[in-house]
Amino acid sequence: MRVEPVRCNVASDVIGLLPVIVFVGVLAYISLYAPNFLTRTNLELVLAQSLPTILLCIGLSAVVMAGGDDVVSGGIDLSIPATAVLAGGIIAQMLGMGYPLLLCAGAALAAALAVGAINALLVTRVRMTPLLATLTMMVAVIGINNVVTQSRRINVRDPWIMDLASGRILGVPTGIVIVLAVALVCFHLLHRTKWGLNLQAVGGSRDAAEVSGLKADRLVAQSFLLASVMGFVCAFFVLARGSGSSPGVEDNLLLEMVLATFLGAAFSPRRVVTMWGAVIGALLVTAISVGFKTMGVNVFWTGLIKGTLIVVVVTMSTVHQRVRR
Repeated sequence: MRVEPVRCNVASDVIGLLPVIVFVGVLAYISLYAPNFLTRTNLELVLAQSLPTILLCIGLSAVVMAGGDDVVSGGIDLSIPATAVLAGGIIAQMLGMGYPLLLCAGAALAAALAVGAINALLVTRVRMTPLLATLTMMVAVIGINNVVTQSRRINVRDPWIMDLASGRILGVPTGIVIVLAVALVCFHLLHRTKWGLNLQAVGGSRDAAEVSGLKADRLVAQSFLLASVMGFVCAFFVLARGSGSSPGVEDNLLLEMVLATFLGAAFSPRRVVTMWGAVIGALLVTAISVGFKTMGVNVFWTGLIKGTLIVVVVTMSTVHQRVRR
């Protein structure tokens, strides 16, 4: 009778660590067969390429922390990459029309917040599941972006945006410095403030949180707004990385965001989604993408491998939750 809980805990820990074991194995394989993968230049490239994904994962982790980490009924926001691409499309379009960057950024932020507000309304008032609500919004936002940009590439040459890709501060790439600052602020907000702890309380047990007097719907709504803001910030890095706005970018961003965020749960002692875990997951996912490119793996095979890894990570997350209960 006493041995059973121990066995359950061990099984739960092993299952929770399986995604990390798989990723470490893939990275070890890449390190052996990809030339110069572990060089300083390549590792700096991995870090630079991961910046948009890191920002998206911070936003998604906030939504998951507020809504719970159940992959079906818990918190999720699939529209964040589409929001980033929409904000980027608005900025690129308005810059091309001669508007100042500050005005372009204001319009893009308003659009991003509108997406977050609609998501919050659908989830907290209409009572749609977050998965369905944000999937619907993702499709709608992609359609709006296609209308705004007319489904064409728009080049951007603004020096402030380009500096995110090529500038340096005290020898460190500008983009890395900015994302690190954003991550530290968000970590303090989500893990060190009363608001962040309340957010996690709602995600841990909504009923218990409401009994304690917390306004669960308000906190969930605020998490969607934070996610939309992160999508807005991500837009600048998407523009900088691609030297402009390009259609279809959101597909790869969506895959990497979901994979990295739920992979990050394996780095938490309780095997739940955390902001720093999601950031580590983003770095691992980007490292695999860059590694496969270095090895010359076809981009279609890379997409297939990422999709398979998502199935593994989500499946292990679901099994781990069942074992833990």
